[in-house]
Amino acid sequence: MLIPGRAIALASLVLLLVAVPATVASAQPDTTALEFLGFRAGARLDELSAQLQRMGGGPLRCRRSRVDRRVMECRASLREPQLGGVVELWVSAIDSAAGVITLSGLVAPDQLDRWRQVLQDRYGRVGPRVQGAQRMLQWVRRGRMLRLTWRLEGLGKVASVSLVDGRVLDDWGRTRPSPAARPLAREAGA
Repeated sequence: MLIPGRAIALASLVLLLVAVPATVASAQPDTTALEFLGFRAGARLDELSAQLQRMGGGPLRCRRSRVDRRVMECRASLREPQLGGVVELWVSAIDSAAGVITLSGLVAPDQLDRWRQVLQDRYGRVGPRVQGAQRMLQWVRRGRMLRLTWRLEGLGKVASVSLVDGRVLDDWGRTRPSPAARPLAREAGA
């Protein structure tokens, strides 16, 4: 347990490290806006639709939640040489801002290595985490998270990249109506 003086010193050091501008920041890419192939958590649905169109993907099909009208679940498919085959895109958006984006599909043998290399070149090396047959690499920056996950399944490797914007989800959590104020499912359908 930290004593109060040490806690203040530690907090001051953290604030100092965050507040000091890096002298080489202009020469390096911005790694705080975690993204993968132009998709980034927190993006607006129209931005995601435009990115899909640029990549030759299908239309973004969205359904609004019956429980909270601000929430939309969206899907699309895209085929892109960088992705190695058909990849499914899932988006959970709150007030048209993507809180969670997942790109997932069966990948060619060398495709996973390319995805991993692209992410590590941009965001740095991280150690893989293992959970059963599944492995993952994860990066976190300023309330956002990017996770590359893969596993062997049937005919090959299934890989996914998930992008999560914690600020979008936190804002939604703070402004959601309380359970008592929400209509029951049978009332909402009536």
